[in-house]
Amino acid sequence: MTDSAPKAAPAPKPEDQPFESFIPELFLPALAKEIESYGGPLTRLQLEQAPMPVVGEMCWQVAGELPGGRRFWLCFLSNNIQGSKTIALAEAGSNPSLLESFLIDEKKTTLALLVSRTVQRLNGQKWLGPN
Repeated sequence: MTDSAPKAAPAPKPEDQPFESFIPELFLPALAKEIESYGGPLTRLQLEQAPMPVVGEMCWQVAGELPGGRRFWLCFLSNNIQGSKTIALAEAGSNPSLLESFLIDEKKTTLALLVSRTVQRLNGQKWLGPN
């Protein structure tokens, strides 16, 4: 006897959500939680459409500020997490002077990858935890 019950459709992946809900509802809380796990609260973390640091082109960006006035911008050149991304960093009291390509070698951007690589980049600056 065969089981004729229909199979449940797999749950949609977080990355399949529209950009405008994925970033504020999933990415920002996950990033904040991961940064806080390193021992430091965020001063600010928000999604905004604003001029990209250094070049001034309008883009979607996650703008963050850490204690001590250190700031970072994760810029999305389109409202698609799979699209091109850059990151810019600035110490307190200064403006960013360099845009770095971000996650350019990855075939598929996932929530976990986006969070871990953002934190890895901030930690590489020795901005998180007792570095």
